[in-house]
Amino acid sequence: MVRDKEATKRKLLDAATTEFATYGIAGARVDRIAKNAGANKALIYAYFCSKEYLFEMVVQEQVDLAIRTLTITPEDLPGYAGKLFDRYLEHPHLLRLMGWLRLENGFDATPEAEVRAHADKVAAIRDAQRAGTVPDHFDAEELLSLVVHLSILGFSSPTATRDLVVRAVGRIVGAEGRFPRMTCEESVLHRV
Repeated sequence: MVRDKEATKRKLLDAATTEFATYGIAGARVDRIAKNAGANKALIYAYFCSKEYLFEMVVQEQVDLAIRTLTITPEDLPGYAGKLFDRYLEHPHLLRLMGWLRLENGFDATPEAEVRAHADKVAAIRDAQRAGTVPDHFDAEELLSLVVHLSILGFSSPTATRDLVVRAVGRIVGAEGRFPRMTCEESVLHRV
């Protein structure tokens, strides 16, 4: 029987994504990963050397995919917040994986690709602020942090909606005219 190495690796990565998102590094079991991938446990070690390296590969793959699919347009930060909200809704394992990474490796544990992408986004916002197309009442770093964290907070709240996140960010960047004023019941802080 001929084994398709790349297809098997793909199945292992997919099964590992679910396993790590559910149980973290310490709680994940290579036996379950192999079983759910329909593969021999020995292949995990043959292809990935260790459970820890497999976790790194899963996190890196998910971060790279998010970076490729979530482009930022500084002049439309509410739209970016909406795209983040959608991404978290469609791929909830991303936030769980990042949570496990930071819980098990410290809160400074951040993949290099994410660090570079973050710096690029901050620079794009700063450039837009200098050009006058994005308000500068927040530092670019603070503004990006607010946008990202509002989208996470909105995703994490059972009563929040995409529209609520988009309107909240619209208010932060001064785009109130494009977004109707929120009532007290709709505000993000009220719903948390």
